[in-house]
Amino acid sequence: MQSDITIEIDAPIEVVFDAACHHVAEWSTVVKEDEVLHETPEVVGSTFRVVTEDRGRKMEFEGVVTIHEQPTRSGATMAGKSFDIEVDYTLEDLGGKTRLRQVTACHGKGFAKLIFFVMKPFMGKAACDANNKELAGLKAFAEKRAAGE
Repeated sequence: MQSDITIEIDAPIEVVFDAACHHVAEWSTVVKEDEVLHETPEVVGSTFRVVTEDRGRKMEFEGVVTIHEQPTRSGATMAGKSFDIEVDYTLEDLGGKTRLRQVTACHGKGFAKLIFFVMKPFMGKAACDANNKELAGLKAFAEKRAAGE
């Protein structure tokens, strides 16, 4: 299952990049904890742990930074018990504003793989709505930071 969403944020590209990469638990409605486990000097290859909670269900993911081209591109893969997630952010400077594109792919494991396959037509809209809600949180957070709040 894959989603591709673009949003414009009234904040400089550096602020948006920092928020998207280093402050996820502060703006996300799903991510409750995130911590760096091992940081490499070049950032790519750094590992982290994320704990999410959605509708009372907690999940833990181990992640690896796969792309770090500050301030225009960032990506990571996260491995969980039931599914893995790949996320790729591309940022474009719009002269004080930023266009952010998020491409996310979820890959089910075991029984979840079957559920993803069967439910794909129904889950697509729900996943898109959830990603839009998450990016709205990023937008609000980055815009407040840009305003100095």
